Amino acid sequence: MIGFAKSDIGKAREINQDYYSIPNSDDNLQLFILADGMGGYNGGEVASKLAIESAKSYIENNFEQIEHNKEAIIELIKNAIEYANMIVFEKSKQEPNLEGMGTTLDICFIYNSKVYIGHVGDSRVYRIRGEIIRKLTKDHSYVQQLVEDGKITREEANHHPKKNMLTKALGCTAYVEPDLRARNYEEGDILVMCSDGLTNMVAEKDIYKVVKENPEIAPKVLVDLANEAGGYDNITVVTIK
Repeated sequence: MIGFAKSDIGKAREINQDYYSIPNSDDNLQLFILADGMGGYNGGEVASKLAIESAKSYIENNFEQIEHNKEAIIELIKNAIEYANMIVFEKSKQEPNLEGMGTTLDICFIYNSKVYIGHVGDSRVYRIRGEIIRKLTKDHSYVQQLVEDGKITREEANHHPKKNMLTKALGCTAYVEPDLRARNYEEGDILVMCSDGLTNMVAEKDIYKVVKENPEIAPKVLVDLANEAGGYDNITVVTIK
């Protein structure tokens, strides 16, 4: 697996509260993580980095001790996210200027032709297979709930004034329940991980087109497109092939 990534402050924010981690040549595990922090002047920056570092170290320290089957790996991802949530939550209680901080968190762990996904918040994971782009995560947001309840359409959701209101985030409460799933990862598949700074600015069809054309340079191209469209938030994109 090869990962390519780009993170950018955008055009409206004073600080980049997004954070990501992709494997380097020294890493044994194909572990890709993305977080979009929130809270205070630097609370989001602290939350996103702390969440990723905590989840990453938990998985790396415990992977060899578990059975390497689907159920055990999903449980490992779940435990890693719960551990990261505890670390961020406790940090927010220790320092008054960090009170209320939180973050989204998406983990993609690729092992034995499967991608194991852990998800909290409204950052997203997509899979491109052939001519189809499919969202593998469900936004934990107020607007997504309105769509599921049939109160607004998906088109209306794209422009809803409360589209950034989360119903679930990591580090805001003592316990968080992540979404967990495993999907087959086939030769030729491309994964895209991104913060909402991309998806609020660039349409899914355009994400597909750019990534399909060249996944290696896609993160930079997509960041540029998001900035050209307004760049109202931090933008982070990871592609995996």
